[in-house]
Amino acid sequence: MEKVSNYFIVHSESLAKEIVDSVIQRMNLNISAQEKARALTFYTEFMESFGESLIYCEQKIIPPSLIEWSKKNSEQVVSEGKISSIIVRYQPTRELLIDIVTKISEEFELSLTENAFMIKQINSILDISINETVLAFEHLSEERQEEAQQELAQLSAPLVPVKDGVVIVPLVGMINSHRVTYILDIVIPKIADLHLDHVIVDFSGLLKIDTETIRFLHEFESILRVMGINVISTGIRPYIAKLAVDNGFDHTEFETFITVKEALESIN
Repeated sequence: MEKVSNYFIVHSESLAKEIVDSVIQRMNLNISAQEKARALTFYTEFMESFGESLIYCEQKIIPPSLIEWSKKNSEQVVSEGKISSIIVRYQPTRELLIDIVTKISEEFELSLTENAFMIKQINSILDISINETVLAFEHLSEERQEEAQQELAQLSAPLVPVKDGVVIVPLVGMINSHRVTYILDIVIPKIADLHLDHVIVDFSGLLKIDTETIRFLHEFESILRVMGINVISTGIRPYIAKLAVDNGFDHTEFETFITVKEALESIN
């Protein structure tokens, strides 16, 4: 088994080329030279790791270095393409690897038990790689979703200066937990730093509003009033006003106008 282990390590590049060329041919893939070079590096390291794993024959475990390699590789391949295009290549790769292992077993006259062990190692390594790929995809998706939510939050409640001491806060789209957090943690401190006299909160761009949204917006305007800022509400449609009243929030305590233009004209 030591000789077989050494064989996979020494011939890792040629074995990698055989695998890559065969997978491309079987799946009729059209990939760039750069992607092919990455695939060759991937399978060269794969064959080296597989060769190293064979010295763990008695313990029947996967070496830690292989797990780390799988994590690193999975993060890289996921960041470069769709997960479906990656996962679909595992099956033909698995079949090729088993064929290669069986052929080498015959050349080295290994026993059926030793051949079965190598096939088991191949399956274990590929299963670990698939798991790490899926985990990397989920992690990357969560990161991108969080970034998108932050960007949307910034767009949904921007600060628009219109004259000295006056800004407009147009509320756009839907108010969700990400946007609430953004308004409380970012918008309010920015308003405080600007030393404003008037803030016009425009509701006309809201697509949907519910009781929780009304509650939060009332809290937002109340915080601004406590800061000594005159709050003016605009674009409050009838159903918004009714929802506010039904939930015990009296909007008459704030100045209200139908349009932003009217609100600006009211400020001396």
